[in-house]
Amino acid sequence: MPARNVIKYYIENGFYHIYNRGFEKRRIFLDNEDYDVFTFFLQRSLDQGLKVSLDGLINTHNISEELDLLCYCLMPNHFHLLIKQYTKDAVTKLLRRVLASYVMYFNKKYDRDGGLFQGKPRAVLVKDEGYLLHLTRYIHLNPLELDKVEKAEDYKYSSYKDYLGLQNRGWTKPKEILSFFKTKRTSFLKDFLSYQEFVENYKKNSKELLGTLVLE
Repeated sequence: MPARNVIKYYIENGFYHIYNRGFEKRRIFLDNEDYDVFTFFLQRSLDQGLKVSLDGLINTHNISEELDLLCYCLMPNHFHLLIKQYTKDAVTKLLRRVLASYVMYFNKKYDRDGGLFQGKPRAVLVKDEGYLLHLTRYIHLNPLELDKVEKAEDYKYSSYKDYLGLQNRGWTKPKEILSFFKTKRTSFLKDFLSYQEFVENYKKNSKELLGTLVLE
């Protein structure tokens, strides 16, 4: 049976939830360096100001004008990316560059061969504003599933700090999501003064509202 949520063709100006986990649900990040290297590969592709790669070569991977990384979270055995792409193959370019580079790094570091992830990355085209907002909430609250994480804003390997104004890295783009809270464009936001209040105080579980599409 074909895997669910494997998209062959992406559309221009589409919002996509991209996710994947390790083969047989194994960990894809074994220490802090692994998280940092994966983050670096994302930054290398998205940060116009970054010009140097891990090996000191000039960066030729930047596709920041083709897509925006709206939010993300890295977990021990999986990752989530929420992307808005402007060209039809921007997501494909990003995934090929980041994932191929990371697998090469991981295999070399741990002296292993073969694939690291559970098949091709999964992708869901997000068409509904409510789904989009709850998806960002679900992604940013994901770290609370870890025993050592008490507050989502303390987790280093997500974009939540960018949304709270605690850091401004430039290559993550919270502005579009935050704009909903300035204009109250969606009715269920009328009771929330800020994005942080929505994420941390909304009474219902976003995972339940999103259904089975958040992670197979």
